[in-house]
Amino acid sequence: MPVAQNSVFLPEQFLAQMREALPAHLSFDDFVAACQRPLRRSIRVNTLKISVGAFLDLVSPYGWQLTPVPWCEEGFWIERDDEESLPLGSTAEHLSGLFYIQEASSMLPVAALFADGNQPERVMDVAAAPGSKTTQIAARMNNRGAILANEFSASRVKVLHANISRCGIHNVALTHFDGRVFGAALPEAFDAILLDAPCSGEGVVRKDPDALKNWSVESNLQIAATQRELIDSAFHALRPGGTLVYSTCTLNRDENEDVCLWLKQRYVDAVEFMPLDTLFDSASHAATPEGFLHVFPQIYDCEGFFVARLRKTRAVDPLPAPKFKVGNFPFAPVKGREAAQAQAAASKVGLHWDESLRLWMRDKELWLFPVNIEPLIGKVRFSRLGIRLAEIHNKGYRWQHEAVIALAGSENTFALTHQEAEEWYRGRDVYPEDGPSQDEVIVTYQGYPLGLAKKVGSRLKNSYPRELVRDGRLFTGNNRSA
Repeated sequence: MPVAQNSVFLPEQFLAQMREALPAHLSFDDFVAACQRPLRRSIRVNTLKISVGAFLDLVSPYGWQLTPVPWCEEGFWIERDDEESLPLGSTAEHLSGLFYIQEASSMLPVAALFADGNQPERVMDVAAAPGSKTTQIAARMNNRGAILANEFSASRVKVLHANISRCGIHNVALTHFDGRVFGAALPEAFDAILLDAPCSGEGVVRKDPDALKNWSVESNLQIAATQRELIDSAFHALRPGGTLVYSTCTLNRDENEDVCLWLKQRYVDAVEFMPLDTLFDSASHAATPEGFLHVFPQIYDCEGFFVARLRKTRAVDPLPAPKFKVGNFPFAPVKGREAAQAQAAASKVGLHWDESLRLWMRDKELWLFPVNIEPLIGKVRFSRLGIRLAEIHNKGYRWQHEAVIALAGSENTFALTHQEAEEWYRGRDVYPEDGPSQDEVIVTYQGYPLGLAKKVGSRLKNSYPRELVRDGRLFTGNNRSA
């Protein structure tokens, strides 16, 4: 009979497979017990907006218990007394993008991607939604270079964009493709690639007790066949000398070690396994003989996970050209006086960017694209590229919310009180006692931008996007002024 204690469903055949897969130093009873324990919550500080030290100072009055995640300097397991009354996603710090709610083990692949001083300029995240790893990559790149974040599920692309926007990221291009197209469409285009592959999800039972309800060996083998096609495509899209990280949130060999060994067998002298046993202090506890990390849930008290890091040591024969048509690219670069005029107007309102971004226009819309993505234009169709900066109208520019969040500096700002900031997130206008002198101002809370407001008499007109408006209880701690 399958084990179903504490309502976590563990099929008999899965348990037999795990008993065989567990290394000698790990106990099978500990594995079963770990699967049945609720998952510890964890967060990652968004260092694009705030340093870890400043974040810890900011939240210190709240009584949050934060325990460092060994493989991610910005990651912490979190325990809170007020979780029932105030969801973590409704705290002021989450709404303003100061942290991302991310499972600790899912921080491992990006740690592996940037290990040993790796500093890629152009990165692809093959299966990116909801955005935890894309946003982590962007933070490690300090918003420089470019990231192509792909998501096959159309419904999840919107969530991916919302998380990128909340975190103030501007170096991402979004695509919506089957990940198997990239090897042919973008050969040798990337310095580093993360393939967090779709998988059977055996590692997530602590979060989802029914994750294995439809589990079968046959299904796993079918998934592994798709994973082999994905890793082959990703490998072709990687430049020689580049790094490929392959990861899953599952535990069987078929979807993990065997997929990587298959790639090595296919391109014997082009694939080098780069060991991860020294990635962090206790990494050797999860290391396999090949140098992969096979994280059973009891090792670090987190989700089950697998991570492999590979280097492409030489070019391989190209794949046949893709069959799809890209279509016309509806944007044109903005240059000369027109570009200078837009940059001066943006600077006046407090928005700034550097040479890693370039102005483009579509109809009456101004966009900023990462320069490093420009070589890919015309080779794939983008769902969204960079950030929408402004709409041009006869009186000037209508600055867009995502641009304000990503580009705001410290000037032309107006600090809201706790209560006013809460009203802002509810989509309501704000009536400060002493309003700003400027007609258009970036409103902030705790020193971080919430959006752009227009002064109309004694009120500040709210421009917070309707789809982001929140209700219910918001914020943490006492009613403090910013």
